[in-house]
Amino acid sequence: MRDVHYALRMLRRTPGFTAVAILSLAFGIGGNTAVFSLMNALMLRMLPVQRPQQLVELLQKYPGEPRGNGYWSISSFQHFRDHNHVFSAVIAASPPSGFQIRGEGLGPEIVTGQYIAGNFFGDLGISPAIGHLIRAQDNDAAMVSWWFWKNRFNLDPGILGKRVIVQDRPVTIAGVTPRAFFGLLVGSRTDVWLPRSAALKEIPLALLARLKPGVSIQQARAEMAVLYRFTIDERSRNSQDPLIRQLKIELEPAGAGFSLLRDHFAQPLEVLMVLVGLLLLIACTNVASLLLARGAARRGEMAIRISLGAGRLRLVRQVLTESLMLSAAGSLLGIWLGYFGAGALVRILASGRGLIALPQSFEIPFQPDMHVLLFTAGIALLTGILFGMAPAWSAFTSAPASSLREIGRAGETRFGRFFGKSLIVAQVALSVALLAAAGLFVRNLVNLRHLDLGFERDHVMLATLDPSRSGYNAEQLSRAYQELLARLAGIPGVRSASLSAPTPLSGAGASAFASVEGFVEQPGERRYISLSRIAPGYFATIGTPLIAGRDFNLRDSHAAIVNLALARYYFAGGNPIGKYLTLQHATGTSEDTTYEIVGVAGDAKYYEIREPTPRTIYLPAFQDGQVLARDFLLRTNLDPAAVAGDVRRVARSVFPTTPAVQTTRLSDQVDATIVPERLISALSELFGGLGSLLAAVGLYGLLAYTVARRTTEIGVRMALGATPANILRIVFHDALRMVGIGLFLGVPLALWAATTAAHLIPNLPPNNAPAIAFGAIGMLAVALLAAYLPARRAAGVDPMAALRHE
Repeated sequence: MRDVHYALRMLRRTPGFTAVAILSLAFGIGGNTAVFSLMNALMLRMLPVQRPQQLVELLQKYPGEPRGNGYWSISSFQHFRDHNHVFSAVIAASPPSGFQIRGEGLGPEIVTGQYIAGNFFGDLGISPAIGHLIRAQDNDAAMVSWWFWKNRFNLDPGILGKRVIVQDRPVTIAGVTPRAFFGLLVGSRTDVWLPRSAALKEIPLALLARLKPGVSIQQARAEMAVLYRFTIDERSRNSQDPLIRQLKIELEPAGAGFSLLRDHFAQPLEVLMVLVGLLLLIACTNVASLLLARGAARRGEMAIRISLGAGRLRLVRQVLTESLMLSAAGSLLGIWLGYFGAGALVRILASGRGLIALPQSFEIPFQPDMHVLLFTAGIALLTGILFGMAPAWSAFTSAPASSLREIGRAGETRFGRFFGKSLIVAQVALSVALLAAAGLFVRNLVNLRHLDLGFERDHVMLATLDPSRSGYNAEQLSRAYQELLARLAGIPGVRSASLSAPTPLSGAGASAFASVEGFVEQPGERRYISLSRIAPGYFATIGTPLIAGRDFNLRDSHAAIVNLALARYYFAGGNPIGKYLTLQHATGTSEDTTYEIVGVAGDAKYYEIREPTPRTIYLPAFQDGQVLARDFLLRTNLDPAAVAGDVRRVARSVFPTTPAVQTTRLSDQVDATIVPERLISALSELFGGLGSLLAAVGLYGLLAYTVARRTTEIGVRMALGATPANILRIVFHDALRMVGIGLFLGVPLALWAATTAAHLIPNLPPNNAPAIAFGAIGMLAVALLAAYLPARRAAGVDPMAALRHE
């Protein structure tokens, strides 16, 4: 307690040093805590079910394509469940989606729901908070989450037996899931579960399985590779895709839930952990250099304490106590900063929910569980010992007689000077690597944002409404959409309006095989063609050029517009206008349809910003008395948000019974496709700037301390004829020498870091010289700025005052 009391007094006497040390550690620890909290939530935190370590996920994968879950048929689920020897249970549920719910005291409102198959809750080992669990055969029953129960019914036990309408189907609430269970997809809060039999149509399923005791995941993979032939045969019978036979099944541990988010963000989070680790190292070296300088200034104090009988281990304990108190204060502030940092990371991730089919309830609350708290405590203890060892060792090895003689003189040892300068060199080298990484990731993000997408992303609004409750039949709905389209185009500030399905970069849409008259395609080259449904005026609205032919009109039914990629492939430079193509759907030739090509449009990216433009066919949105596209696009003369109110008002006048129109900017939708790059770029900029700031503070502190310790020497030099310019040159020479060595070490480190990052993040710019040059120049400028004030102070020393000080 005396050590703590004395440490508090010493820290209070030097508020500037204390504030800089605590803030340095808070930035380093806060960054690590924020990133690790997100990594823990996405990849480490186990599901609140029985024996989660036994769960595995069943994934399907085309060669060269991302793997996925959520595309299994009910027959595959039943076949795997009934014929395997490695699983004690196979668990199936539909991917989370929007369910409409209404009833007494409810809505109508949209919540996140899932359909379940088999004994979903029982196989997971979940006990209800109240009521009982439902099974697949309970056609008119539903389960709700504890969160839904609390926020909609205020934990009223009377919820059991309550009748509600979910997806236009009356059901009875049979039970409530436990408080900790939010669903199987990290970040998704499922509110309602219904049996699969309650769905109005066949739905795809996502599959998990529970390994039998003693069965390894390798054994399960071997058996499932055999059972998967059933799925391949089933899909081959219903599809003309020649690549079906190349599908593979993969099994991955699923104790933390489905892998959707992990697959998208595991590598970016690993890169960020490296970056925040570098930031923490810089913070530690910064505080260590400050403590070392402070320890040298306190050598006289330590000598007096030893002369009065204090043991050397007693001094080490005192110095380490001060260091650990600084790290504890930095950790507490770091956790507070980490709270806001984790929230910012979640907001960036949530901006890409549409791209990876996340539900609107996507959220990862900052919940520092035992993993996060132990991680932060470990960082605090480690950093406290690391940056406290140097002054502790100085105190342990100090000789009291020589230290007392050196009071008032520049009595710092040669090793102390070397070690202090080495810490600055390390900070500069690490900061160069951080700045170079920031430059590399920012350059990659700029390249993606300036990529030619084939359309103009700015000043375009996307508006979507749900017409399911409009009461219109198909023909009435088509006429209502045409009326709404015309009225939207007449809103002041709107230049043009159209319809599209899908909208650009909103995810995969419809596809089909195509055959073109006069073109013989080899079976191995056969590929799906992307299909888009559009209304007249689409190309003018989206900014994609119509190169040849004409646009659609409302009378077109079996007309088609193709993009340049398709025209080059099928017509080899010839004129496709007036030619015919036939779309062959997956269900066979009974639905094959022939279209006349009336136009050729420029290439535009619709599904993946980083991949080459696919062959695309545009078809009429209004066909055979139906409307086949539901998303409106409006090109505006001003910010799209300025006309959002008018869009909703006009939509309500045509569709008075439908829910509110959802609006967004096309530019935001494009940004949602590059969430990992935005995340890494934003945080690498932040960490690079903080690292440079910490290095500048460390350099300034060391030079200021050196000038103060060399006051007598500087006075003597000036008394013997040295000019202020000579003194400036001496101080800048010391600073530039340390920075130069740091740059010499930092450039190879940055090269190695860029090479490593290229293996983790695809499509990084191949030439990283500009990023490294940016880091080196930025660090040099920061160092010169940090050296300026101590140099100016040294040049202004009064020789007589300095000699009187001695």
